[in-house]
Amino acid sequence: MVTFFKAQTASLSASIVDFLITILCVQTFGLWYVSASMLGTLTGGIVNFSMGRTWVFNSRASAVRSQFSKYALVWISHLLIITLGIYLFTHFAGLNYILSKIIITSVIGMPYNFLLQKKFVFLNK
Repeated sequence: MVTFFKAQTASLSASIVDFLITILCVQTFGLWYVSASMLGTLTGGIVNFSMGRTWVFNSRASAVRSQFSKYALVWISHLLIITLGIYLFTHFAGLNYILSKIIITSVIGMPYNFLLQKKFVFLNK
């Protein structure tokens, strides 16, 4: 249970970075919300990987390249799902891009990321 709460804390930290980058890119630099969301998700993913490896799963004994390769597989599919969901909710449902991002990351984040990180990426043998 401690690992689950640590994972949620890391996820929240990564999400804060993700949303800050996304909003900054749209509001300050005028990027298209889909591109900004991808940059935010990328940055948040780096934060989440770092926290997952060192703090959440304490999985520093495994090679970082191997873990990062596994994380990249999980993260790329996560990025595609999030990006598609944000585009669909914003473009077709008319929701604000921030609300779209909140909805899709809330639905996908916990079950998808936590389970795959615990059982695949940071699995301690």
